[in-house]
Amino acid sequence: MFLVLCILIVIGAIVLGARLGSVAIGLAGGLGVLLLGLVGVPVTRDDIPFDVIGIIMTVIAAIAAMQRAGGMDYLVFVAERVLRKRPRYVTYLAPLVTYLMTLFAGTGHTAFSTLPVIAEVAKDGKVRPSRPLSIAVVSSQLAITASPISAAVVFMASLMEPLGVGYLELLAVVIPATFFAIFPTAFVTNKLGKELEDDPIYQQRLEQGLVKQPKGSDYVPTKAARQSVWIFLAAIVIVMCYATAISEQVGLITEPTLPRNEAIMSIMLATATVITIVCRIPASEIAGTQVFKSGMSACVCVMGVAWLGTTIINAYIEDIKVLSGNVLQAYPWMLAVVLFFAAALLYSQAATAKALMPAALAVGVSPLTAIASFAAVSSLFVLPTYPTLLAAVEMDDTGSTRIGKFVFNHSFIIPGTLCIALAVAFGFLFGSIIL
Repeated sequence: MFLVLCILIVIGAIVLGARLGSVAIGLAGGLGVLLLGLVGVPVTRDDIPFDVIGIIMTVIAAIAAMQRAGGMDYLVFVAERVLRKRPRYVTYLAPLVTYLMTLFAGTGHTAFSTLPVIAEVAKDGKVRPSRPLSIAVVSSQLAITASPISAAVVFMASLMEPLGVGYLELLAVVIPATFFAIFPTAFVTNKLGKELEDDPIYQQRLEQGLVKQPKGSDYVPTKAARQSVWIFLAAIVIVMCYATAISEQVGLITEPTLPRNEAIMSIMLATATVITIVCRIPASEIAGTQVFKSGMSACVCVMGVAWLGTTIINAYIEDIKVLSGNVLQAYPWMLAVVLFFAAALLYSQAATAKALMPAALAVGVSPLTAIASFAAVSSLFVLPTYPTLLAAVEMDDTGSTRIGKFVFNHSFIIPGTLCIALAVAFGFLFGSIIL
């Protein structure tokens, strides 16, 4: 009966947070922790993923500085040039653009700036906008599990290294697994729904004058914008080189005084400083950027939901081992299913990995299974309330990208589920070869 009460508290907190939306998922997570503690569940600050939060904060600080310098506008400018060259192939190019931008930046918030461009290019090419928009949103979420500087990947690396899987080996599996999952999914997505010209909702909105005509951009890149992008790119290369040099597999630097997580955080803060100085931007305006606001909101969400999930799992870890150990040993792919549904509720790749991956490894899941299933923590599209998903719906004035009456029958569910299933399958394939 006590277990049932605890589960109800956890589910109630998650549902409340999801209904309130935005940062409330993290706030409600804290409420759930409070209630668990009051009913007798042990609560400790050690269950708060401070390393994960620190990495998100510092990476966001660097990206916010880059955005203030015009770097995000420059990246969108480059993406727009790529997309407009072949508008008929926007369903294949759009997810590639959002994937690479997230891989590069370590956060899916970069997709916000490209979604209007994708919608406009799709209309220009007479392509149903729901196709490129849906797979682009999914790809931006999936790329988090492959980005060298994302908090989720860094956390996974810290779990895998004691088990003999280095940082580079992890990236060697997750990057191709997620990347190659995009294209078969884009092919299927390009067949979904009626053609734009045959869609009655589009025709109705067109007659009502609700569909804006595509127009080109008159943006001219500045020197500071270019500089900020190159500085940020150099920082990512430095992070990867340093993480490789201190890894046990390479061992160029033994007993480093600056561990990997601390190195990422300090390098990202230093990057923000360099961008501020070189690009001559007002430091006071960095905190006012959209990326900074969204990123700090994400930190609260990760703190709340990860603390909540880890608290309840640690309280019943022995029971979990007994119940799930044999099942996961016999059906390792079940881990991906568990992560898929957990991430749909927890709204964060890093929070889901922090809450469930240690428990999965504790019950005997192999490193191969854990890494291959890692992509499943990207199922943030299942509930149609995630910010980038809602933004895609809002930006498609043709009405083709929509949320159905039954909540789950929205434009993102098929592309997202298929893409994650393929990424997990490719993860097992590449992992069995590389690991």
